[in-house]
Amino acid sequence: MATKGNVSIKIEDDDDVEVGGVADSLWSKKNEAFFIDIMEEEVKTMELVRSRRKNVPQFVISEAETITLEWVFDVRSSHTAIKCSMKSYKLSELTQAQVNSLKARPRIDFSSIFNLVNPIVDDVRCRGDAAVKDYTTKFDKVELEKIVENVSELPDPELDSVVREAFDVAYDNIYAFHAAQKFAEISVENMKGVKCKRVSRGISSVGLYVPGGTAVLPSTALMLAVPAQIAGCKTVVLATPPTQDGGICKEVLYCAKRAGVTHILKAGGAQAISAMAWGTASCPKVEKIFGPGNQYVTAAKMILQNSEAMVSIDMPAGPSEVLVIADKQANPVHIASDLLSQAEHGPDSQVVLVIAGEGVDIRAIEEEINKQCNSLPRREYASKALDHSFTVFARDMVEAISFSNLYAPEHLIINVQDAEKWEGFIENAGSVFLGQWTPESVGDYASGTNHVLPTYGYARMYSGVSLDSFLKYITFQSLTEEGLVNLGPHVATMAEVEGLEAHKRAVTLRLQDIQAKQVSQRT
Repeated sequence: MATKGNVSIKIEDDDDVEVGGVADSLWSKKNEAFFIDIMEEEVKTMELVRSRRKNVPQFVISEAETITLEWVFDVRSSHTAIKCSMKSYKLSELTQAQVNSLKARPRIDFSSIFNLVNPIVDDVRCRGDAAVKDYTTKFDKVELEKIVENVSELPDPELDSVVREAFDVAYDNIYAFHAAQKFAEISVENMKGVKCKRVSRGISSVGLYVPGGTAVLPSTALMLAVPAQIAGCKTVVLATPPTQDGGICKEVLYCAKRAGVTHILKAGGAQAISAMAWGTASCPKVEKIFGPGNQYVTAAKMILQNSEAMVSIDMPAGPSEVLVIADKQANPVHIASDLLSQAEHGPDSQVVLVIAGEGVDIRAIEEEINKQCNSLPRREYASKALDHSFTVFARDMVEAISFSNLYAPEHLIINVQDAEKWEGFIENAGSVFLGQWTPESVGDYASGTNHVLPTYGYARMYSGVSLDSFLKYITFQSLTEEGLVNLGPHVATMAEVEGLEAHKRAVTLRLQDIQAKQVSQRT
């Protein structure tokens, strides 16, 4: 049994269109050609109707025109099997230089990306809302009357009860874990008459980016908005691409309302980051921007944190990644599913399997990876990610964890016997998942930890998003007269060593006043 369908599209200069399930990509550039790469996935036969050219898998359109694609799906053969495999290395056979090279991620050419993103950043700064609307029309194919919604004015979205309960459980767990991170005010009397303390204040206005490209991620709305809510941020702007009717994904809206978001910016990409950084007529300017995104979002964050926008960001970011350490007790089915849970994010993701010790059935793992990958709706993404992923064989857990610390993964799964005993040896990782019953997916959604984590090796020096990310700390000091008498001479000496006379006098003049006062009291 087969079904037939067709779609007609009008192609014009500067279009960026996807034709669902048939065209993998269609793009254009002024005065140049248009290209369509046809997906083979689930396509039995295909006919391309254009100027008498038929059955051509790739073709060029030199000018604006209407194209009709006709295709036939064979429901008996859903897709052609894809080879899903990873390279493998034995650590004991590699030089140190070769081992070090394995920590390198797939290269991202940020110079060319910056060249594309800089004009968008500048345009949004100059034209504000109008620029955001234009880019939303161009990239998302949605025309908006207004780009910002006040969350308090929006009706509560209707969700299936099972879906609502899942997000409520996630909210409760995320709230509990992040609320526990709140520290009491610190107050110390360092020496007699010298008191110091530190207090926290929520960042006044924050921007939260929730991607909506290859997958809508309402879970990210919770991961970012809940700690902002606990921190007491007054203005919380959540940016996410609009739905095709110009609305907001109902699950994202539900999470936003539950977690106290004040505004929703219906835009994605570099234009959304720019709007939050600069501020527009309708979008409040924020002081810090959070959230994952594609390379264009990351580039915009990097550009704007070093600009006159005076905005900070959570962390540098790259494609999603996981490193799984497994021994002979680990179930091959579980290992494969954990690796593929990150590989399906996109073709630029990377997954690493580290085999610790002997007795692991690597063939069973490889067969399971291939089997599960071919059953995934996003198998095209996953298989491409596996192309630049790899397996390494370690002699034991010590060597396995040593390599993991070198790699510094975003997600680290330790699926070995007595996994908890290795916790103290882990130095570099965004988030760690211990034991056979702790898949990375629980952290992505609802265990309570945050899923916005450093990638691309940045776990060596950055932490994931936490309550602290939304707070700033202010220190106070208070000295009594006795305190200045006790501490002042030491400060004056240090200022003299550094040659800063005014610093010294700010102390010594006060000490002279105290001395004069004491003399006066004695007489």
